[in-house]
Amino acid sequence: MQYKSSSIDYKPSPIVALATSPDDSRVAAGHEDGSLEIWLVSPGAVGWHCQLTIYGSPNSRVSSLVWCHSNGYSLGRLFSSSIDGSVSEWDLFELRQRRYYICLNVLSIGVSIWQMASAPYKNPHSNEKKHPQYIKMISDSSDDDDCSESDNDIDSVVTTDGSIVEDANVAMACDDGCVRICTVSDELIYHKSLPRVSGRTLSVTWSQDADKIFSGSSDGLIRCWDFKTVREVFRITVGLGELGSGPELCIWSLLSLRSGTLVSADSNGRVQFWDSQMGTLLQAHSRHKGDVNALSAGPSHNMVFSCWLGWSGVILYKLSRDVSGSTDKKSSVRVIEKWVYVGYSRAHTHDVRALTVAVPISREGDVYRKRKKDRVKKPHDFSFRKWGHIGVPMLISAGDDTKLFAYAANEPPMQLVLNTVFNQSPLLMIQASKWLDVFCVQSKTGSHPDTSSDPCAGIATTDMVVRVKSKASQKIICSSMSNSGVFFSYSDEKKPSLLKLNKIEAQKSAWTIEKRKLPNLPFAHSMCFTYDSSWLMIAGNDRKIYVVNVESLILICTYTPHCKDIDDEILSEPPLTRMFTSPDGQWLAAVNCFGDVYIFNLEIGRQHWFISRLDGASVTAGGFTPRNSNILVISTSSNQVYAIDVDAKQLGEWSTRHKFTLPRSCPKFCGEVIGLTFPPSLNASSVIVYNNFETPVIVKDLDAPVRKLPSSPSKKELKRKLKGCDFEKKVEKKTKNNGKEDFEITPFDEPVLFAGLLSKGSLFVMEKPWSRVITKFDAPPVHRHIYGT
Repeated sequence: MQYKSSSIDYKPSPIVALATSPDDSRVAAGHEDGSLEIWLVSPGAVGWHCQLTIYGSPNSRVSSLVWCHSNGYSLGRLFSSSIDGSVSEWDLFELRQRRYYICLNVLSIGVSIWQMASAPYKNPHSNEKKHPQYIKMISDSSDDDDCSESDNDIDSVVTTDGSIVEDANVAMACDDGCVRICTVSDELIYHKSLPRVSGRTLSVTWSQDADKIFSGSSDGLIRCWDFKTVREVFRITVGLGELGSGPELCIWSLLSLRSGTLVSADSNGRVQFWDSQMGTLLQAHSRHKGDVNALSAGPSHNMVFSCWLGWSGVILYKLSRDVSGSTDKKSSVRVIEKWVYVGYSRAHTHDVRALTVAVPISREGDVYRKRKKDRVKKPHDFSFRKWGHIGVPMLISAGDDTKLFAYAANEPPMQLVLNTVFNQSPLLMIQASKWLDVFCVQSKTGSHPDTSSDPCAGIATTDMVVRVKSKASQKIICSSMSNSGVFFSYSDEKKPSLLKLNKIEAQKSAWTIEKRKLPNLPFAHSMCFTYDSSWLMIAGNDRKIYVVNVESLILICTYTPHCKDIDDEILSEPPLTRMFTSPDGQWLAAVNCFGDVYIFNLEIGRQHWFISRLDGASVTAGGFTPRNSNILVISTSSNQVYAIDVDAKQLGEWSTRHKFTLPRSCPKFCGEVIGLTFPPSLNASSVIVYNNFETPVIVKDLDAPVRKLPSSPSKKELKRKLKGCDFEKKVEKKTKNNGKEDFEITPFDEPVLFAGLLSKGSLFVMEKPWSRVITKFDAPPVHRHIYGT
């Protein structure tokens, strides 16, 4: 029986900026609420993974992102600008945002930064890995005339081969009409400013040789600047003689191509191509009906993408070469290059605000293995490779509907605890941006209003028990609830907090919250309780694990994760983002953001084992089986499921015989696993693996010998499964009939945010149809006229 609920107040934050990593394998997405996500790029729906999440300041809206090369940094350096005039570096190792002001005497009075651009990288020799150092905030020591030229030389480094690598330069388009330039070295140093112009400077880009800077402003002009002399070379009047030109025309985006072509996007709906050497117009396209706010180019610079406000799609322009003249003499042959309109795509429901191009790096050979042909007349054709290939550039768009196409918005963290001390009532904790909600879950038989045709769908009511808000509206990073339901904890950007939930029996529905004072500990990236609810595990941002007794509030011990069998106190490990404890209280599994697993023995108080990332993928979900506390089950971003025997330090017998891969030929299953749940019985050995794309998969006998994995079910079999009402009965029936007992697939009706087993055969599902989610957005959806209406 499925018990469904959609009562959650789910409102994801719109995406306002995108940036691609220097190696094109990752995408940074900046949200309106100040948070930032790092996504791994995949050629299909499987393999996309939110590798990192950094919770920034909610009061500082990101206006632009730039991910620049930097000598000695393997992932480069990621910076963002804000409308309030601040610039931040996002530390991808400590998962922190460091805010500072460039040229404090100017930006402190409220000068907005509209856009940033990094100079093209010239030297790819340096590959040395280096831990990011703290960025020192250095402001210009000159007088108030910040538009004067700086005589300081740009810092540089000498590599091992003797070549000189210049530090990256970042240009910033500011609201006061200036373009300010900073140098990115170990410190972010203000270098120089271009002369102030009339109007606001809204866009900026570099020439491919980094000798010139192009800026666009609100007066309808594009200016070309010499970087060394800080002098204006020429200016372009956009839309001269046309409607919308002059001081009311805004140049929202600029793009410099390797061919010497400059592309501009303006508020009059035009995308124009210019000769960057002479400043002459090559071509103009006016297919947009509103402000064109973003441009992006493919790696070969022969394709340009654009999007505009008031339309939920992307337009593609492609470079076409035509040969004209007589073919008898080579001297008379002339190649004419034209930028032609190719087409458009409307995937979003709201305005598109950002575009970028990345290159998928997932190992397609492992993910898409050839399988034996099924004995069916018409094979399934559900290949994700129709739209994505390994190493082939992929356009990524994002906007007000919070979606990265092609990927959906991230779901809010939830946790379901059963058999609590409060009359054995299940409690559900939902983590929002600035508060925690605790609900009491009650299941009712009967038809669900949204699935009245489904006889096996019940209704689950969620009555709010308590809402706890973070202090000073700080963003909540992580949270956890004990199995008893008495204790729950969370951590914001300042410190972790522990609370105790009490119920007054004399009064009906009277709940109180008691705050418990924890020792002085750093804020956490992950938290969890032991199975008996006596200890709280805190993975601090200093990459240490702190164990605290929840009753005495005493710090019991501290663990320092390491990848070698030595007691290394050098804190060089990545931050821990997930933790799981075993039912017998002996094992603690901690997972870092890249997928490495650290196993700790809580009885002897030391690290037991280190597991390097499996298949090179990140861990998306995990947990210990109730029947055997030594078996750890984890799923990865490549949709692999592993059963690991942590005591024997090897893969369990189940995984040794077969590495379980979720069936990609199933039409419903796409996207990565977001969670797994075990039956509440201590004798259960199965697990339900699910994602938010409507399909749970039941994996059986994780700690038993494995039989051959069956082929994926056909469409008729999937339809028959919908008629059953009990998960366990379906598995038993399937086993008796065909002997296929390794997995079972049961589609959901709506996208799922969370799923958890209430009892044997009863599954609680928290769903939220996307049509309801978009009604809560501040921006209205884009109207699409349907032909014939």
